[in-house]
Amino acid sequence: MSVESLPNIDRSTLRERVLQALRTAITSGAYRPGDHLGEVELAARLGVSRGTVREALRHLQQEGLVRAGARGMLRVNSLSAEEIRGLFRVRAALEGLAVSEIIASPDRAAAVAALRAAVTALDDAGEDFAARVEADLGFHTRLCELSGNVMLLESWRHLEGRIRVTIMSRDPADAPAMMTPGRHAPIVEAIESGDLAAAVGVVEAHMTAAADHFASAPAR
Repeated sequence: MSVESLPNIDRSTLRERVLQALRTAITSGAYRPGDHLGEVELAARLGVSRGTVREALRHLQQEGLVRAGARGMLRVNSLSAEEIRGLFRVRAALEGLAVSEIIASPDRAAAVAALRAAVTALDDAGEDFAARVEADLGFHTRLCELSGNVMLLESWRHLEGRIRVTIMSRDPADAPAMMTPGRHAPIVEAIESGDLAAAVGVVEAHMTAAADHFASAPAR
């Protein structure tokens, strides 16, 4: 085979793989809030150039998962109590809009059935912390998807990394209290009732309680 016939390496694919690997490591709790993310060490572990790692870290900064600390050292982000409360207020606004879109939709009954299945997934997760986190976020993602509003869903996904960091930075023994079927079923019941004001109120109460919990719970 001549050199000319060698295939080109897709650099964009490599960048995406590195970005996904680092994002997963942070959102899964492998890297904790405050942990230093050194380019040299990460490049060696991943078997890529420092430049590729630098690009991925820059992207993660834009997502809010990484922040620059003293002397420009990059660390996994941690949210203050005020930032956590702000995050959940934004979630309340987005998910309140999702609820209103679903209630106004002719497919409301199908959406209710889909959300009930998402609540069942929370129950099925049992005591497995990682599974409970995925089921909880799966419910809220599904809620936004069922709104049919693409921009709403995109906005919610932009916050997902910071939501995960907030959950993963707390003790696993504390977080599941906010991720039970009993805390999510009232949202579905309110949507099924068709009472918009009541449904939005349930979502706001849900988010306020979550904000109080995560803002006051000690970081681990």
